Amino acid sequence: LKSGPLGGDQQLGSLIAEGEIDVLVFLWDPMEPQPHDVDVKALLRIAVLYNVPTACNRSTADFMISSPLFTAEYEPAAIDFSGHLNRKLHP
Repeated sequence: LKSGPLGGDQQLGSLIAEGEIDVLVFLWDPMEPQPHDVDVKALLRIAVLYNVPTACNRSTADFMISSPLFTAEYEPAAIDFSGHLNRKLHP
């Protein structure tokens, strides 16, 4: 994948939407401004939308990878977007 500012964040988001990413560990420096902050926010929104476990700091990443669910069979809850896709749009 490309670097985040060069489209990598969007590539990750696409992989999440296609069901290719099971877990996201996205570590960033909160003391530094992100030149691609809008893309980072979009990536995190997609991860939440598709119910992908996401760690943005080392402690959360440690919890996730040490969880028994990390290596066991786990079927995440299915997400139903039909209500959104079939909604009536107003011009």
